[in-house]
Amino acid sequence: MSEKARISRATGIMGGATLISRISGLVRDVVVGRLFGAGFATDAFFMAFTIPNLLRRFFGEGSLTAAFVPVYSEILHREGREEAQRVARACWTLLIAVMLIVTAVGILLSPWIVQAIGYGFSEVPGKLALTDILNRIMFPYIFFVSLLALVTGILNVHGHYFLPSFSTVLLNLAMIGSAFWLRPFFATPITALALGVLLGGFLQLLLQVPVLSRHGVNLGFLWPPRHPAVRRIACLMLPGLAGVAIYQINVVVTRLLASFLPGGSVSYLYYGQRLFEFPQGVFVVSLAQAVLPAMSKQAALGDEQGLRDSLQFAFKLIALVTLPASLGLLLCAGPIYSLFFFGGEFSLQDVRQTAYALMAYAPGLFFLGLSRVMVPTFYALKDTRTPVMISFWTFLVNAVCGVAFMQVWAHVGLALALSVSSLFNCMMLFWLLRRKLGSLELRQLGGFVLRLLGPAALMSGLVYSLLQRGPWTLEGHDFEKALVLFGAVLIGVTAYGGGCWLLRVPEVHYAADLLRKKLRKK
Repeated sequence: MSEKARISRATGIMGGATLISRISGLVRDVVVGRLFGAGFATDAFFMAFTIPNLLRRFFGEGSLTAAFVPVYSEILHREGREEAQRVARACWTLLIAVMLIVTAVGILLSPWIVQAIGYGFSEVPGKLALTDILNRIMFPYIFFVSLLALVTGILNVHGHYFLPSFSTVLLNLAMIGSAFWLRPFFATPITALALGVLLGGFLQLLLQVPVLSRHGVNLGFLWPPRHPAVRRIACLMLPGLAGVAIYQINVVVTRLLASFLPGGSVSYLYYGQRLFEFPQGVFVVSLAQAVLPAMSKQAALGDEQGLRDSLQFAFKLIALVTLPASLGLLLCAGPIYSLFFFGGEFSLQDVRQTAYALMAYAPGLFFLGLSRVMVPTFYALKDTRTPVMISFWTFLVNAVCGVAFMQVWAHVGLALALSVSSLFNCMMLFWLLRRKLGSLELRQLGGFVLRLLGPAALMSGLVYSLLQRGPWTLEGHDFEKALVLFGAVLIGVTAYGGGCWLLRVPEVHYAADLLRKKLRKK
């Protein structure tokens, strides 16, 4: 099987599993929105979840996986399964020790952490105190998901992608169940949601145990912290924390600034970000994880041309999906929140303000997608300095734009600042990666994007026209809203896919050929 086929297959598997996970996440957010609304309690919960969730992104989708996979893959292919098993055990043991310390310190320092990230809450009596309590409850979540990140890296190298991507479903189910069944037992009902986060983290890790055994991986304890492979992983990982997770660092800055805005602003940004992350999680993160083992293998074998080909192929797949996804989010923001969230504690004003946030996030999807593919490329080349350097300047761009934009557009300005910083981050990564690898065929990518504009314009016109028929400002009418929204999405996807097919966009035909071959086998 060619590397393109491997990347496409892995992306499809992880994308399918992640799609199920994101749908369950949407259901979770709808439950939270309708039960708790957008205000005092939800602002406190989302702010409290910022640090555990940030560290989850560092480890789960960031530096640990990106640093571990190239080293583990190289040892497995060059030195054999036995030595790779020793490395996995050593990393497992060390990670448990480190994360126990991090968790304990995080709980002890919670009041200061919460004040640092949500300083604006101090103006509202009781808001910081509630945020602190929720943060203490949820902080051990990072212990479980950090171990899950290591397990995910091992399973990806062994060719298993489904369950690690699917595991977030258990987190969502735990939160939904806790919100419904435990809420009545607490004086502050949102405490039940925090307990659901903790339970979900444990279940996510537990789900992977049978799969590890099936692949012959036994993660016993081994304590050789001076093992050269462990040192290499640490050297790749530690300086790259900011580089890989720069988007999440900027989210923290955004929420800190939002804490100074009127009540509900943190919740608006959270709900907007969650819908924005739907296509990002389903495809962008899946592709980044799928392409890393292939590029790591090519880098280890010194195949620079193969590495450039894999990267260019990933760029095109990103453009193929994120361009229509960005337009779809812009057009469907209001209808989505009206259908799924409008009702209970979630008002029409909440719908509008959250939709504005999503519309400001949407343009950054394409640039964020390209960045998520380029950063692992630097890791495959054993370069962690460059992403860190770029992350520093991206951080400044986001902070400066955020402070400036929030003066005019409030929380919407903060979302827009994140899109601007994503553009800056992408441009810098591309420029420096080109210096390292040589030509990345920017003209070819630009020509590819131009070919997509016609189908994207056709899709946008049809979707916009159909959405005008929905009663989006009225509560209820769910069947009519669903009929219009899903009909518009279906027609839009058909128009875009058909347009790409008629224009003979190679990646569409390639994906169709893979699907036909799979159906013939079955």
